[in-house]
Amino acid sequence: MKGCLLTVAMKACKRLQQPQQDTHDADANCDGPDLDFVYADVDGYQNEIAELYSYTEFSEFQMNVKAFEDQMELYDLPPNWQKQDPAAQRGIVMKLVDQLEVSDRAFRMQAARCILYLAQGCWAEVQSDEEQHQITRDNVLVLHKLGVFASFIDLLNMEIESACSPDIVAVKITNVTLVDSTDIRVILSVLYIITETIRDERERGSEDYKELAESFVQDINSPLPDGELLAVKLLGMITRFCSGAAPQFPMKKVVLLLWKVSLLGLGGMDVLKNLKNEYRLKVGLEPITEDTLEVTKCMRASSPPATATDILENQYPKRNFKRSLMKQRFLDEPEQIDMEMSGNEGQNNANNGSGNGGGGGNGEEELSQYYRPYDDPSSSASSTTSTANPNNQPSSTQAPAAVPPIQITARLPWTPKVRQKDIDQFLDISRNKFIGYSLIGDHESLAGLPQPIHEGFKTLQRHMYLSLADMQIKKEEDIARNPISTHEDEIKLTPAEVLYQAILPNLPQYMIALLKVLLAASPTSKSKTESINIMADVLPKKMPLTATQSTKLTVDMGRHKEIIVKAVSAIILLYLKHFKINHVYQFEFMSQHLVFANCIPLVLKFFNQTITEYVNTKNSIPLLDFPSCVIGEQPDLSGDSFVYGGEMSDKPYSWRNVFSCINLLRILNKLIKWKHSRVMMLVVFKSAPILKKTLKVRHAMMQLYVLKLLKMQTKYLGRQWRKSNMKTMSAIYSKVRHRLNDDWAFGNDLESRPWDFQAEECTLRACVDRFNLRRYPEATQKCGNNGTAAQNAENAQQSNMMAGNNGIGNNGSDVNGYGNNGGGGGGNNGGHNQQQQQQLNDYGVEGGFPSDEILTHSDFAFFGHSGWWDRKVELTDYFKANYAVWLEEEVYNSQTDWDAL
Repeated sequence: MKGCLLTVAMKACKRLQQPQQDTHDADANCDGPDLDFVYADVDGYQNEIAELYSYTEFSEFQMNVKAFEDQMELYDLPPNWQKQDPAAQRGIVMKLVDQLEVSDRAFRMQAARCILYLAQGCWAEVQSDEEQHQITRDNVLVLHKLGVFASFIDLLNMEIESACSPDIVAVKITNVTLVDSTDIRVILSVLYIITETIRDERERGSEDYKELAESFVQDINSPLPDGELLAVKLLGMITRFCSGAAPQFPMKKVVLLLWKVSLLGLGGMDVLKNLKNEYRLKVGLEPITEDTLEVTKCMRASSPPATATDILENQYPKRNFKRSLMKQRFLDEPEQIDMEMSGNEGQNNANNGSGNGGGGGNGEEELSQYYRPYDDPSSSASSTTSTANPNNQPSSTQAPAAVPPIQITARLPWTPKVRQKDIDQFLDISRNKFIGYSLIGDHESLAGLPQPIHEGFKTLQRHMYLSLADMQIKKEEDIARNPISTHEDEIKLTPAEVLYQAILPNLPQYMIALLKVLLAASPTSKSKTESINIMADVLPKKMPLTATQSTKLTVDMGRHKEIIVKAVSAIILLYLKHFKINHVYQFEFMSQHLVFANCIPLVLKFFNQTITEYVNTKNSIPLLDFPSCVIGEQPDLSGDSFVYGGEMSDKPYSWRNVFSCINLLRILNKLIKWKHSRVMMLVVFKSAPILKKTLKVRHAMMQLYVLKLLKMQTKYLGRQWRKSNMKTMSAIYSKVRHRLNDDWAFGNDLESRPWDFQAEECTLRACVDRFNLRRYPEATQKCGNNGTAAQNAENAQQSNMMAGNNGIGNNGSDVNGYGNNGGGGGGNNGGHNQQQQQQLNDYGVEGGFPSDEILTHSDFAFFGHSGWWDRKVELTDYFKANYAVWLEEEVYNSQTDWDAL
């Protein structure tokens, strides 16, 4: 008997040590270390420069050297840049700039290649990467001072005009390869190297670049001679590429340049943090003290470890019949059924911990598994010593008994928050319950309420959080209510404000274009003949013949897609964050168009893969990265050396893939937060099992944003789902910020009625359109003419069909299937919603959102503005035939409380 127990125990320990477990618990809580990934604005400088070039561009490096040598021979100078004195170097650059303006294309591009060689650090004359970096740094300083950046902008304009001509498109649209984008890739490479080098030196605080960086930032935030911002010009290139007007544009270089221009012009995470506190102080709010990046550094990425019972039950599935009965088969896919611990075990553990009077100790032990020692910035030195040993582990210099148990405290890392809306709801419920009356608009009266309600009200007030967005919305409501008496502040032309005004007329097209590129680069997207070809700047003219060449091209294509995803996700997130700080309605306008273009299912489709494999995949060959591929003696990439080249990295993950995943999760959070209609989209698209798979990545910041998304939809997933996913619920409780009065874990929210969601989107759209029309009337009318809701709905439908191929389809009947909270009747409600949706479609409302073919709430919000009374409205035949029914339901039977109005 003892031998049998010993065998079972040894097998259980062996299973604990295996990282390739099928279950979420064992896989996510293996003994391996957390990812040492540190989230930042960008990767290292050398990696960012290396990602500019594809491996198939290797032969073009020699063309740059050849152009430089020929040009130096033309000037009767030795072909060695380092041997020239500074005055001679400036003279050479000035001659090359003059040559850029000649009419002969070949002669002009030869000068461009010479400048590219100088920007690349004259790699043929150096022996180390550090020496090449230093020469690049010095040369960029000279190139920018002599106006090379502005000259290459002019070259870019010429290339855009010539590339978009109908004759060129008709010839190249059938078969686009690397050769078709040779000249424009040279131009974009020079612009990118100058931008990235200045950004890096500015971040380092280099004195040589301080004045240059400030002037450069002002230049890229100012319109070009043709009146366009550089960022808008690049967004226009992406739009032309996606529309098929310029299929030869190298998308990777375009999005990389757009990302770095936007990052340098707007500012990164440090600038965002300072701007947020500055704007909060201006409106009388306290600055933010908690930083997500700093707090997540103290979190542990692992969930509670799997118990021996879990291991044995996974090993002997016959004993697991009770656990299987608790799973919702329609929610969890077959391979994800055993991803969570059963609810009974979680409840039994909780009961055992609290029933013996030792709840405090067990809670501290559990929380210590989630967090590292956390230093509260506001705590004193004494509290710092009390958290020196949160895990209550014996120390070699001090006995465990010497530390009083009361000093070992496990705390949550976030200060709880509550909104004014939640406090008002608390007061209304309390007044109706104890007194039987309600005071609309009264936020403080406590007359007649018992003492515990007073104490609860004071606690809520202590934790009340007023966001910058709340103040901006309140200001807009005051202006809309009293447009004459309310004073509106002067619009400050910040970089974000200048960018928003520039992209507003065509913002819908820009968002759709970015999402199209993101979809094409997603690893889960299937290649289709009608989709855009983002591989135009990777595929060589001649296909590879050997196995080594084929492998290199395969790695290059995967690397190419990863870089595009990295850049596009960073661009969208950067714009969302800056617009939200500048004005919340600018953020909401961009967010709505992202939602209309089906950004939410697209991101879910991206994560509908084995995300741990994607994070660990290294589509890179370090020996082929620039400048390693051109400096020193080059090895023969065949057999062993080729394989070794792919495994030279010492990190067990890909930096850009982790960066992309976190960016996409943050975008999803920003689009969905406090939007109940969009939360329901998560439920409809069956995001719960997809997000749970992402929890396997052992990184605290990534897990935090996944848990936030799960917390938003928990109330709609039903009691049974919560009961069978107690570990996820525990992780949410321990890692995500607490919102007082938020019953996310119970599903009793009054705001969970499905049919109010469309009104929420329409009301938001009315507020945003009123804001845009008041501040930017001309740009808003251009936006209405350029981007119609019908076009957005068409693109959304296409994206939806693509997402449906991987099981992320829009099945309206699933909405109530998830929200089975014991009320029953879900199927009937789903059929009723489908019937109402069909009626909306007949009336001209596509996808639940108003189209431009009918009058909406936003239209009535603008009445009184010149031009809106003359708007022609086309009524559908269905509406005309049922006009009497509409009058009966919407006019005669509609009761209006004129006093309240």
